[in-house]
Amino acid sequence: MKNSFLQSSIKQFEYYKLLAERAIAQLNNEKLYWQPAPESNSIAVIMNHIAGNMLSRFTDFLTSDGEKPWRNRDNEFEAPAEGHEQLLQKWNDAWQCLINALSSLTEDDLEKIIFIRNDGHTVTEAINRQLAHYPYHVGQIVYIAKMLKDAEWQSLSIPKNKSADYNSRKFSNEKEKRHFTDDL
Repeated sequence: MKNSFLQSSIKQFEYYKLLAERAIAQLNNEKLYWQPAPESNSIAVIMNHIAGNMLSRFTDFLTSDGEKPWRNRDNEFEAPAEGHEQLLQKWNDAWQCLINALSSLTEDDLEKIIFIRNDGHTVTEAINRQLAHYPYHVGQIVYIAKMLKDAEWQSLSIPKNKSADYNSRKFSNEKEKRHFTDDL
């Protein structure tokens, strides 16, 4: 795989996984199940949904509909019945499924048509669809974690009131190609 779109997509997904995990790492297990309101999702529920979606979309990516018959999307939005370790295992398995699927693709695959809920998408469109979907939920994870940690929150990007320091450091260096994890 030498395609820059595929390589960039994998880096983007890895970056958002890392953001979520750095936010999650700041919380104890109990906080992962906290809901801001009765109809809101906990971080555990969001993780469960992302994992369920990812496993469904990227298992047999090129050969079967992305909405698998074994997926129960509605159950993803209930508090996960399994324990914390099982939730993390499902989360990691899902991300590995995604990375494996993308790593196996070639440039010739990008214009192939795949289906999600019987709607045709090019592979590029399907990847872009998930590059919008997963960061949306990662943002929710980060926001909830930040809300829970309040003043104890360890910033995942440029800390509040530190933009000038960050820019000074960045502009004092030679220009270079940016890597998504530079700010973490």
